[in-house]
Amino acid sequence: MNRFLLSPLAKPLLLAVCLLPCAFLVYAAASDQLGANPAEALVRSTGDWTLRFLCLVLAVTPLRIRAGLPSLARFRRMLGLFVYFYVLLHLLCYSWFDMGFELQDIARDITKRPFILVGFAAFVLLTPLAATSFNRAIRWLGAPRWRVLHRLVYGIAVLGVLHFFWMRASKNNLAEVVVYAGIVGILLAWRLWRRLALRRT
Repeated sequence: MNRFLLSPLAKPLLLAVCLLPCAFLVYAAASDQLGANPAEALVRSTGDWTLRFLCLVLAVTPLRIRAGLPSLARFRRMLGLFVYFYVLLHLLCYSWFDMGFELQDIARDITKRPFILVGFAAFVLLTPLAATSFNRAIRWLGAPRWRVLHRLVYGIAVLGVLHFFWMRASKNNLAEVVVYAGIVGILLAWRLWRRLALRRT
């Protein structure tokens, strides 16, 4: 497995797989297969994929350590950038289809509805992480400060789940929320457990 993950084809293959959800949504929109409310379907689907990629990013380190696959680390940056790609699509769909790019209405909506405020806060926090996901940024910031900055991803994951919870709570549809909250909770708890275990040794 490590040999495959280190092969030149691994990253292009991952790139293609990560673009599949976007390609499917574009195809579904063009062929009128998004249901009775295509705008809502696009907003929700892009939000769902943002959260899924965020879970994948958080899963890289536990899988790398537990499965003995150090080469998994080389895919974390790409997965992180796809988190930002899909959250940008999510924000674009909301701003365009829900709000018609009316900036005053968007600003009012952000301050009025808590789940949108939390989601927007997560987007704001993600922006410096995406902007510094390059080797030059690591050299400019220095590795210690870069690591501290990128630990924001843990808080962003919590905000993402909270955004999803508040959005679904109004419709009493929490089954998926429980799944995502469980995944994020396990991945964060594993990090806390490992840090405490390393301190004891």
